[in-house]
Amino acid sequence: MLRAPLDSSGLRIEVRGTVQGVGFRPWVYRVAHEIGVGGRVRNHARGVTVEAFGGPAALAALVARLREPPAPALVRELTTAPIPDEAVADFVIERSEPGGARALSIPPDLATCADCAREIADPSDRRHGYAFTSCTACGPRFTIATGVPFDRATTTMAPFAMCPACQREYDDVGNRRFHAQPNACPACGPRLALLEPDGQTVTTGEPLAIAAARLAAGAIVAIKGLGGFHLACDARRGDVVTLLRARKHRDHKPFAVMVSGLAAARALADIDADEAALLTAPERPIVLVHRRPGVARGVALEVAPDTDWLGLMLPYTPLHHLLMAAVDRPLVMTSGNRADEPICADLDDALARLGTAADAFLVHDRDIATRCDDSVARVIAGKPTLLRRSRGWVPRPVTLARPVVQPVLAVGGQRNTTFCLAAGDCAYLGPHVGDLDNPAAQAFLTDAVARMQALLRITPAVIAYDAMPDGPSALWAERQIVPRRIAVQHHHAHVVSAMAEHGLEAPVIGVAYDGAGWGPDGTAWGGEILLADARQYRRLVTLRPIALAGGDAAIHAPWRIALALCEDAFDGALPELVCHRLARIPPGEVAQARQALHAGAPRARGLGRYVDGIAAMVLRRPRAHYEAELAMAWTAVADPRERGRYPWAIDRARAVPEIDLRPMVRAVVRDLEHGVPAATIAARFHETIVAATTAVVAEAAARLGGPTVVVTGGALANPRLAEGLVAGLAGLDVRRHGEVPPGDGGLALGQAVIADALVRAGVGRRLLSEAEGDLQPRSC
Repeated sequence: MLRAPLDSSGLRIEVRGTVQGVGFRPWVYRVAHEIGVGGRVRNHARGVTVEAFGGPAALAALVARLREPPAPALVRELTTAPIPDEAVADFVIERSEPGGARALSIPPDLATCADCAREIADPSDRRHGYAFTSCTACGPRFTIATGVPFDRATTTMAPFAMCPACQREYDDVGNRRFHAQPNACPACGPRLALLEPDGQTVTTGEPLAIAAARLAAGAIVAIKGLGGFHLACDARRGDVVTLLRARKHRDHKPFAVMVSGLAAARALADIDADEAALLTAPERPIVLVHRRPGVARGVALEVAPDTDWLGLMLPYTPLHHLLMAAVDRPLVMTSGNRADEPICADLDDALARLGTAADAFLVHDRDIATRCDDSVARVIAGKPTLLRRSRGWVPRPVTLARPVVQPVLAVGGQRNTTFCLAAGDCAYLGPHVGDLDNPAAQAFLTDAVARMQALLRITPAVIAYDAMPDGPSALWAERQIVPRRIAVQHHHAHVVSAMAEHGLEAPVIGVAYDGAGWGPDGTAWGGEILLADARQYRRLVTLRPIALAGGDAAIHAPWRIALALCEDAFDGALPELVCHRLARIPPGEVAQARQALHAGAPRARGLGRYVDGIAAMVLRRPRAHYEAELAMAWTAVADPRERGRYPWAIDRARAVPEIDLRPMVRAVVRDLEHGVPAATIAARFHETIVAATTAVVAEAAARLGGPTVVVTGGALANPRLAEGLVAGLAGLDVRRHGEVPPGDGGLALGQAVIADALVRAGVGRRLLSEAEGDLQPRSC
């Protein structure tokens, strides 16, 4: 029995955050013994409870240590309360406590740690070559969790009984595998198998070695990973990549590439220190980096056609490490699905949907509880910025500045959908779903929401959705049995998403630039500068609308947008250069488009539409094959040294002042007539947008007393635009996204916070289309 000091007392310490499945309890055990306090620590559905007994100085030292645990544990909240003193014999780890109110303490899936990587590469280690090696610092977490607390019985590892050697590790508090729920070895854990496309097992040879040999020979192999299947092939073989595109029905959109390590990545791309840190982070996202000139032999041009950007990632499971060592070449590692469908997660689904796409299937017998696609990120102005938030980040919560009064489910928009469940002061963004106009994506959304609700034991009282009438987000929400439904304007949600990420509540000036989102004035918005808080918004300035001949068809045929821009800028008298560039389009199509423009085509204000139209004209690219294709090309071609800009104007006669870019369009055409390079024109376009935006925002900020500015929307994935706005607004407090995507993948967070604010304000089921009352920049 510990000898208690005369002034001994008891303290209950409640810890919330990422504190299960990461070795937190063994660390607490070691710290308690080091300090000399007795007591106990246990998991439960909301986190971890420590009951400690000792002198005041020792208890204070314990609390201080608990606030700063080693990675990957993360403490979000720590509270203490006195309890009666006890005479205890030791400090112990108790069994987990089931039931009770829940808060997800499960960490995201973690990339293979250095220790485990060394073990699988060491011929003398009992886990040499084992594809499912893990410990408390790495391995699957969220994707295998079936319940909380996060114990082996509530994971898909439950069917795998540990052998004596693994059990000893699991029970040894001094071992790094103490209570590591995925702990396993070749004697007792999951196993690999290689299947033919008809589902027949390949019975000769070692599955991974055969798969590697087939990949080297030019085969396409479906690989079951952490959160779903990948389709993999030799990234150096243009013919094989072309075949994969045909089978996957993905003609042009770039594929992600996995390389063996940082040195291999640097052989293909220019990677700075920030990008290297992001590539090697425990989350292991796909990172967009700039392809090195003259490395076409390293990665076939067909992998990322018409762009200098590559999406690279490093191995994040032992299976990936072993496979990359065996093939010794970069591999295309793209989501295991067909175009616009969710990623496959179970074998039957994969065989059904990928059976004609893959030549073989490298699979295993550990179930995936929740599918979770790869995250995508890039470094913008020295800051890692998520473009798709999924594996590695889900289910890590965003801490809200104010707890929601009722649980809220928000379901995002039409594109790049991610849902959000908010309860208390936590907002949980779910895994990437995809485009909701696809029935398979809607089914995945239904399943993923149900699983997250079950893990949290939450029944939403409010559902928030995109306000686009009869849009897929609204229609899905209508089918749910939830007491209250709230429609949220798209760009208001973008602004509040950025506010929520930064814990802001006072009104902000929000720059929301993207392709399109429904606007209550009958136009598609997307070039909006708002004054907003979580309850309401007011438009300060917007972009002059563009007519879209053919409606949404213009997005895939951006020559129509170029035509509309020039018709507007030149009052219908098209310059000869524009007519010449339209000569590649069938004359009947051009005539129909001009007729539609004059008949009153739908109008759009999105900055993305301006990018599409100008880029289509300057780069001579009349068609777009995937979302943001021209935006990526336009950004990539821009001369980084050029700082010239074009003229623009403000039309203050409108009910909402408009940034008028017709002078810019006329200047772009003049530059083309004088043979100015596309790189110069693209740079001047970016500088013009930055100059117009910063001038308008600075004027509004001065008038409103200098509120915080947030920049958001899909266009802020453009590094030149984001960096220009931050630099141009240097005198103001400017916030931008980091761990929440600026595009539609972050929309649901803003929707959830807005819905809660409207519930507080007593607003029923309706869209708040503009600010009501007196929206002031210093108070809500």
